[in-house]
Amino acid sequence: MRRKFTTQFKAQVARELLRDSKTLAQIASEYEVGSSQLSEWKQTAVKGLARLFEDEQQTLVSQQAEHEREKEALYARIGELSTQVAWLKKKLASKCSRVERLGMVERDHSELSVVEQTELLGLDRSGVYYVPAAVSAQELAIKHQIDELYTRWPFYGSRKIADELGINRKAAQRHMREMGIAGICPGPNLSKKAAKAGVFPYLLRGLSITHPNHVWGIDITYIRMLKGWMYLVAVLDWYSRYVVSWELDNSLEETFVLMAVDRALAQAVPTIWNSDQGSHFTSPQYIQRLQDQHISISMDGKGRALDNVFTERLWRSVKYEEVFLNDYVDGTHGRQRLDNYFEFYNHRRSHQALDYRTPAAVYFGSNR
Repeated sequence: MRRKFTTQFKAQVARELLRDSKTLAQIASEYEVGSSQLSEWKQTAVKGLARLFEDEQQTLVSQQAEHEREKEALYARIGELSTQVAWLKKKLASKCSRVERLGMVERDHSELSVVEQTELLGLDRSGVYYVPAAVSAQELAIKHQIDELYTRWPFYGSRKIADELGINRKAAQRHMREMGIAGICPGPNLSKKAAKAGVFPYLLRGLSITHPNHVWGIDITYIRMLKGWMYLVAVLDWYSRYVVSWELDNSLEETFVLMAVDRALAQAVPTIWNSDQGSHFTSPQYIQRLQDQHISISMDGKGRALDNVFTERLWRSVKYEEVFLNDYVDGTHGRQRLDNYFEFYNHRRSHQALDYRTPAAVYFGSNR
């Protein structure tokens, strides 16, 4: 029978998702909700937040219509509550143990789902439903090993990674798919290209990048945690290697990519914006943001992940100098560490290619 969740429960879980202090795997395990359901709730919550800031002008007719709809919903809810209260009074006529209350659950009840019954009885659903196991330590270790291999050799595909780790190739493919990575041969995409999505030509072949904000690149990478993983997106100025913006999130939802884009565009507007052909970067919302700023959109061709070599070098620096050296307890810890690292990377870490200057010195000193 399909599970039902109260709005209060959804709101509580949504707050956890938006806080980004825990990985998606941690939240799924803690609240016993599937990853796809969590992603749907997060999208709903983000859209709801956006609506809070909209200046909606409603006429008296629409207000009356809304009032009637609310009244009908309330009457329906009163009927549901009446059924629930009557059922609860019958079942809890006397003090009962947990075992006894488990025995009260009626799986074929015509009006109350098993989930509703367990909530009314004060029971943990684990006693009624099978709860999927959290990501095992072994699976997590394999994913972290894949991350290390892929960071060092981004051209490794599932066959080579499976051979290196001594695991089944299908298992390697599954892990890489869940991590959002794939070897650059034959394709560089972190995520599968959206069907019928807009794909733009590669504009950087033979181009001499001469100043800050000439070309920006954006990419996403896997960030390992002690009890799961999260995803990091960054916008990089290719001339100076300056990280313009970044975001850390517990899922591959489009929202966190758009947040990074918005933060970057609030600082400056590049001439060209480069990415791979992943679904995040071919979505209408992403493309519209860039087109609104009259930015030329460039996308790596199939099998040309090395076109994004500057961002690949950034990921190696981030992981070898920070992520692989620290065990992130949760998203809050990871965000604090990464915030410190990017401050160091931008303002204190000199680059040989920049004549031993820092990215910030080149970006702001030469900015025009």
